[in-house]
Amino acid sequence: MATNDDSLGQIDISPSTIATIATRSVHQCYGVVGMSSKNLVNGIAHLLTRDAHRGIEVSFEDEAIIIDVYVIVAYGTRILTVAQSIQNTVKFHVEKALGRPVRAVNVYVQGLRVSNGDS
Repeated sequence: MATNDDSLGQIDISPSTIATIATRSVHQCYGVVGMSSKNLVNGIAHLLTRDAHRGIEVSFEDEAIIIDVYVIVAYGTRILTVAQSIQNTVKFHVEKALGRPVRAVNVYVQGLRVSNGDS
């Protein structure tokens, strides 16, 4: 949990809050068609609980934040460019909102979605 101590007391920011910021940031990125789970078991659990933070894992190392993002990318886009866009966007928004450093944004492309020609 991200903590900040000042003269008035302690401020704790939950991983869920950070995941919400990251989720909204990822959905702004061109080429992202959806979020994915780390594995099948997590995917089933997220379906049953309807977790809004599916595809985001937040951890802390010292005073820095590490965010893992699991996404599905549109077929035909440059995967590397989409992943770099996710990294930059998530890092910017989380650091701007929290004033805390983000050490890493790890992007895991779990699949490609091919759109049918009708849509």
